[in-house]
Parts: sequence; C-alpha cells; structure tokens
Amino acid sequence: MNTYKRHRFPPDIISYAVWLYYRFNLSHRDIEDLLAERGISVSREAIRLWCIKFGALYARRLKRKHRGYGDTFFIDEVFVKISGKQHYLWRAVDQDGEVVDVYLQAKRDKAAAKRFFRRLLRSHGGEPRKIVTDKLRSYSVAHREVMSEANGRIFIGPQRFICQNPSGFSEVSTVNCRD
Repeated sequence: MNTYKRHRFPPDIISYAVWLYYRFNLSHRDIEDLLAERGISVSREAIRLWCIKFGALYARRLKRKHRGYGDTFFIDEVFVKISGKQHYLWRAVDQDGEVVDVYLQAKRDKAAAKRFFRRLLRSHGGEPRKIVTDKLRSYSVAHREVMSEANGRIFIGPQRFICQNPSGFSEVSTVNCRD
C-alpha cells in the first residue's frame, strides 16, 4: 500500500521535510525556506499536514535509531502558571543539548524531586556519571535517596557539588565544576 498516494509531491520530498522536522526540531517555516533554497516551492501548511500524517512513523524510526543520551545531565525547573495555579516544569538535558525528560508537577519539594529522579532513571535506562543542578536543596536529598548506590557526582550550582564516597556524601565548597 502506498501511503504517499494522492500527494502532489514525490515521496522523497515529503519524507525529507518530515525528517527535517523531527530530526532537527525545525519549524515549518524553516523547512519551507530550506526546500525553497533547493528550488522546491511548498507551503508550510502542506509541511504541517505531512508532519501530522507521517510524523508518528518517522518519530518511531528516529527513536529506534537513537544512540542514547550522554553521561552528564543538566537539571533545572521552571515556574509555569496553568489556569492561574503555579506549577513546576522539571527538565533534564544532556551535554549535547538533547532533552532527556520533562515533567510537570504541582510541588517543588523532596518528594517531587525524587519522583523526577526516578522517572529520569527509568527513561535514561542507566545512571548518569554527573548531574549539574542549581542550588535547590531537594536535588541533593533526592539524589542521596534515589541513587544511593551511585558512584557518580551531583554538581549543585557554579561552585558547589556533592560527591559520594564509601563513607557517604560529603559536601565540598571550593571545586571547579568544569570537570
């Protein structure tokens, strides 16, 4: 069965546009410009419809070919108002800039940080070597409880990190975090 039947453009152009959208996270307008540079005149509305129709197939293929995330995670949370109520959007990004996980929660405490760390470990499939965060105290507590057998480090803020040694966690305050 030909899924590209009754489309004006050949399957190569459609698949290239959808691949650009899902692989490089470009906007429809950017893809329209890239195709125009190659002499292909297509509207961004057509690209949007292609992404809706063929997107799930390409996203699945790209996810299957994904090599995995790096071993350093940068974690932060953002305040978001939804229907007038404040929520917290937790986000983890690896050293290459790929988003590892995003999680929306109503609270910003130890339990919320633990839920995010557990979810992060499940989605990553393993433990990161290094986690860089801001100075939110619930990160170190969640790291200690969820990743208790870890041999990695958690960096908190620009000048502070917590590392795990055989006797437990110890706090060091004069370390350069470029490690």
